[in-house]
Amino acid sequence: LRPEDAAALAEISGLGAALRRAADDAGVRCVLLCGEGGNFCAGRELGTPLDTTLPSVLAYDEAYAGIFSLLQGLGKPSVAAVDGYAVAGGFTLAMGCDFVLATESARFGAMELKNGFPAAMNTALLAHLGPPRLMLEWLLTGDLIPATRLYEAGLINRLVSDGAELDAVGREFCARLIDIDKDAVRLGREAFKQAREMPLDAALVYGK
Repeated sequence: LRPEDAAALAEISGLGAALRRAADDAGVRCVLLCGEGGNFCAGRELGTPLDTTLPSVLAYDEAYAGIFSLLQGLGKPSVAAVDGYAVAGGFTLAMGCDFVLATESARFGAMELKNGFPAAMNTALLAHLGPPRLMLEWLLTGDLIPATRLYEAGLINRLVSDGAELDAVGREFCARLIDIDKDAVRLGREAFKQAREMPLDAALVYGK
């Protein structure tokens, strides 16, 4: 791998390792993901030409896809606290969490399209999260989307004024989840995810 690709892979692998530790630690009741330096995450360095050799592509894609498998199977809630930019892989990472909190100035976008390739994993997530015509527009245009627009579409749980309030609201939001019986949270979360994939009559039977 080139140095820039190795660095990206190491960062993703580090996040995966942290999520596995959180999943295995009974003392962790909720996972809060946030960025540093005023931004959430911009994903891979899209300004640098991608290494399209098979080993590089497979290593990166496998590690990145594993993040979302870990988030789905975490067994406890995950919360993204977004300030600044959450674009490309960062948009995917935010949408892969159970809950999203954001500042009014935050910006999201599937910017892979601006660099000539589809936002494959974001496509899978957005197709399950929102109105199909709106989600398809965001995926195909690659435009920057204001946090207010995502809030209106139901993809953000809380919209706050600035980073300081985001920190406070993030802690409060997680504290509310932690205050509930952990088994009830785990089972309720799993039941919700299963029910979304079922016809209503099957979901009602599953919920008994």
